[in-house]
Amino acid sequence: MGIDLGKVRNIGIAAHIDAGKTTTTERVLYYTGKTHRMGEVDDGTTITDFDQEEQQRGITIYSAAVSCFWHDHTINIIDTPGHVDFTAEVERSLRVLDGAIVVFDAKEGVEAQSETVWRQADKYHVPRLCFINKMDKVGADFDASFESIRVRRDARPAAVQIPIGAENNFKGIVDLLTMKAVYYRQEKLGSQFEERPLPPELEDAAKRARDGLEEQVAETSESLMEKFIHDEPITAEELREGIRAATIADKLHPVFCGSALNYIGVQRLLDGIVDYLPSPLEIPPVVGEVPESKWSKHGQVEFDCDPEGPLVVYAFKIVAEKPVDVYFVRVYSGRLKVGSRVFNPTRDRKEKVTRMFRVFAKKREQMNEAEAGDIVAIAGLKYTLTGDTLCEKKNTVVLEKIEFPETVISMSIEPQSSADREKLIESLDMLARETPTFEYQHNQETGQMLISGMGELHLEVLVNRLQRDRRIPVRVGKPRVSYRETVGGIGEYVEELKRQTAGITQYAKVGLRVEPFESASGQEHVRFESEVASDALRQEFLEVVAEAARDAAHTGQHGYPMINIKVTLFEAAEHEDDSTEAAFEAATRIAFDKAAEAAGLALMEPIMKVQIATPEAYFGAVSGDLSRRRGMVSDTRLRGDHRVINAQVPIKEMFGYATDLRSMTQGRGNWTMEPSHYAVVPAQIVNSILSIY
Repeated sequence: MGIDLGKVRNIGIAAHIDAGKTTTTERVLYYTGKTHRMGEVDDGTTITDFDQEEQQRGITIYSAAVSCFWHDHTINIIDTPGHVDFTAEVERSLRVLDGAIVVFDAKEGVEAQSETVWRQADKYHVPRLCFINKMDKVGADFDASFESIRVRRDARPAAVQIPIGAENNFKGIVDLLTMKAVYYRQEKLGSQFEERPLPPELEDAAKRARDGLEEQVAETSESLMEKFIHDEPITAEELREGIRAATIADKLHPVFCGSALNYIGVQRLLDGIVDYLPSPLEIPPVVGEVPESKWSKHGQVEFDCDPEGPLVVYAFKIVAEKPVDVYFVRVYSGRLKVGSRVFNPTRDRKEKVTRMFRVFAKKREQMNEAEAGDIVAIAGLKYTLTGDTLCEKKNTVVLEKIEFPETVISMSIEPQSSADREKLIESLDMLARETPTFEYQHNQETGQMLISGMGELHLEVLVNRLQRDRRIPVRVGKPRVSYRETVGGIGEYVEELKRQTAGITQYAKVGLRVEPFESASGQEHVRFESEVASDALRQEFLEVVAEAARDAAHTGQHGYPMINIKVTLFEAAEHEDDSTEAAFEAATRIAFDKAAEAAGLALMEPIMKVQIATPEAYFGAVSGDLSRRRGMVSDTRLRGDHRVINAQVPIKEMFGYATDLRSMTQGRGNWTMEPSHYAVVPAQIVNSILSIY
């Protein structure tokens, strides 16, 4: 018998680093009876941070899936990293989830990575709850954190609770729906709590907050607005239903509060997951493209979450293991069975599902069938990559791929023993399959290998994996910037290739136009279009030209990948007997290089979004230092006794910044950094960069 999809919640927990995501997840698992002992991040004993690297560092690096049960509902949770270097884990998790909990530090409010998480949730239209955690922390301020959500993210937070006290005086919460005070027994690890009438000193504040909540919800519901205008009482159940509808429609974001570390407020948060976040049946139909033709406009089709519908499965994560990789997938429609053959339209390959698992962190439970709404792990696939769709051959569909940021930092790597070279290349290939924001290049002529990722921590973790898990001793060079190249104008070139090879004549004529192009979200950085008539060039030659143009763009004039360019085939000719795929590939590469050169090549560097919190006394020194680093300050604001600076700075200028900031602020400043975009390098420093690299 299938599961009741109406009682399933697929959610993620995400936030800025150190806001308390993993601790919150541990409490959830304990209160739902999934574990009998709460792990602690500081002790390295948490369920979801099971990797050795995570336990040693006390941070989440890999998203982990767990399932639990609450009030007759199944809750599938993915705990995601907070460190910006691992933002791809958050991106691919939010792509397949139906709802999210965004955790905020009650002292800090909205921070840099919580802004990124919010933006990612907006992109995928994920309904979300807010949990203002650490209300017992010195400097905790519920009102300021609540306001930062509204102002900094242009969100619509709606408080369904208010705290009883703060900092050392934080004792519990006021439930604004029931208008009861809830106190948790810390000696019972919060598993026991009691509801009491509101304390007299909180009655006015609770009444104002309840009125504000009713007004916010009424603005999203005609029936409740009618009651609100006529001052008729709104029951707790009516309010709950109104909040649910508004949350699923992304019109409101319910705000909870508590202290996960001290066992306060987590059960009410679980109630909120069940009450306000959608089931798989309540999310909009997933939209896919029917690839009618590789070069013509695609048709679109919608799929409801229906176990009886055509099979639509999305692969969002790969864990490279021996002997076979394990794929995390979301089943959007139909049923996926062990032993079944599926089709991957992106790779034009058939795949076989040999095993299937229900995942609980590092534990796996074998299963035979998954249906629409399920998130499971499967094995047996050979050709599938992150973001690929699996379906039936007769109902071919491709879902939108996940867009991952460009790598921003590189370092050289080599094995300590030449005997390990092939093993290292194999392991790097494994990491590249598993981690979409990791790349490596192997120069066959020089033998040098270069690895690229999202930051120094990202690469350090991956190098440690090579040495610890794969037992490959390696030497690495100093981190360096991952530059890109683009074109500054429009360039055209026509290459007519005629050559004799081993007595065989080869002919191809290719005319290419290369110009700047700003790719939209989810699109590739190099766009290819054809303007030639369909009868001027055979389909197989057209595909060769497109592939060769994209491949040529992998290496620009200075050896860096090219981005933000559009390549147009405006002229082509073939010979009935003498034209070959090899001829068209060679002609395309020559035409591309000449057209790109005519368009004017430009070097691009990664610009980072930097957020710095410093005591007010050091604001002048910090902002002056940012200017010397070619930084552009976008805004500053006060947060308690600290000044928060938001700026955009080239990553080249940020190496060693942690040490410099400590010196400038006597160890009292802190900072975070995430990729923003690529920008053209100022002409006056291009030569100095090229002379170094």
